[in-house]
Amino acid sequence: MSKIILVTGTSTGLGIDIAVQLAEIGHTVYATMRNLDKRGALDAAAKAANVSLNVLKLDVQKRESVSDAVARIIAVEGRIDVLINNAGAGFVRTTEQASEDEINWVMDVNFHGVVRATKAVLPHMRAARSGHIINITSVGGLVGQPFNELYCAAKFAVEGYTEALASYVTPSFGINFTAVEPGGIRTEFANNVMAGVAATGGMLDDEYKPILEKYIGGSSTRQGASDAYQDSHECAAVVTGVVANPNPPVRIRTSAWAEELTSLKTSTDPDGKKLQALVIERFLN
Repeated sequence: MSKIILVTGTSTGLGIDIAVQLAEIGHTVYATMRNLDKRGALDAAAKAANVSLNVLKLDVQKRESVSDAVARIIAVEGRIDVLINNAGAGFVRTTEQASEDEINWVMDVNFHGVVRATKAVLPHMRAARSGHIINITSVGGLVGQPFNELYCAAKFAVEGYTEALASYVTPSFGINFTAVEPGGIRTEFANNVMAGVAATGGMLDDEYKPILEKYIGGSSTRQGASDAYQDSHECAAVVTGVVANPNPPVRIRTSAWAEELTSLKTSTDPDGKKLQALVIERFLN
């Protein structure tokens, strides 16, 4: 059955592939982004795939922008079946070096933006007693990583948010929640992260510098490895599979490398269903 799907953050990389792949299998896709001047890559991908996308402005950092986009979709379609919270941004900087504004920005883009979009669609899904909210998190939402503590904190927050909603909204109103946890993706995401380091002062000459150099050197090696980084279309295929699943997981990794990295935390309950059932039983029965 064709679904009405809202995807955030579709101006680059993974968001483009998610939107195009979903349109290719017959869904009605609303591809959104903060700046419509940056829609060129999305339009080119849609043209190459011979699919149609509905492109809307949606800035996850602005409540009015989120509300307006959701209202426009509801006015035309009458429903939103799936929300894919894909918009996000990386950030590499130590806690000591990060400014208060940078800390607030990382949390706002990666966590508060997810909450804003979810809050906007939930009343419509609840009225329909159906829906699916998919949050693109990261292995960084399960495993803390060097120099990524602020980014990881935001993604850990999204993981907890997803789990908590799945514990009571799913059994009460039939709305599913899934956290999709990629490892490295070969897109401009990583380049943008390093550009952000440069734009905010580069590598500061302090005691952290040699550790950061080791981390960046390892990142370059990992990007060249065949198993550590996957192409965005491979990650998007996992997302489209989750959309099609009538009994979707609460969490899912997108590659063997991501599975291995997170295995100490996920091996006993890889899809999160056991924990969901336990929380429901302990708190709601």
